[in-house]
Amino acid sequence: MVRLVLLLVLIIFVARAFWRLVDGVVEGVTGRPSTSRTPIQGVQMVRDPVCGTFVVPSRALVINDGRRQVFFCSVACRDKYRARTA
Repeated sequence: MVRLVLLLVLIIFVARAFWRLVDGVVEGVTGRPSTSRTPIQGVQMVRDPVCGTFVVPSRALVINDGRRQVFFCSVACRDKYRARTA
């Protein structure tokens, strides 16, 4: 039973790798990227000064620090920043 499950998992991985290979060849021949992996529009991201994580500005926590805005990925990072600068 365990061998059958492992064989099925292996078949799934091989099939997925084969499909990605075929998709890459088709993409190379046609010169058009696959629409499933290509974003429609890029979004400028900002970096959290505490942990270095990149965040989409519309989803980030923001505080005004003097004349500039500072963006954070979480409340914990925002609180650490406030503790460092206080």
